Amino acid sequence: QVQVVESGGGSVQAGGSLRLSCVVSGYTDSTSCMGWFRQAPGKEREGVARIYSRLTSTTYYADSVKGRFTISRDNAKNTVYLQMNVLEPEDSAMYYCAATVGRYSLSTCATGMMGDFDYWGQGTQVTVSS
Repeated sequence: QVQVVESGGGSVQAGGSLRLSCVVSGYTDSTSCMGWFRQAPGKEREGVARIYSRLTSTTYYADSVKGRFTISRDNAKNTVYLQMNVLEPEDSAMYYCAATVGRYSLSTCATGMMGDFDYWGQGTQVTVSS
């Protein structure tokens, strides 16, 4: 059973940084797509960043976070990170980590469709004050 557990959220002032972590366990396939999504109160859940891994890593970012956020992964630790710099109040949201494994992972990462991610964490709150 694949499990997804996020951590690292918190409160920070605008311009500050946070690093989120996501441990994904219970799978053995070397092909996977991991993603970070967020949802603010009253808004729809949106994609933030995704990373595809099969020998090498390919990354995708939402326009709103390009240049500020960096997604990375440590395969030895089954962990995906989201380094968030120059945070803005608009980044405040519940952040969710999601994963999918197997041969469709590349297309899932390329399209970023939330419905194509099979496994989700419970979320970690990020609050950015002005």
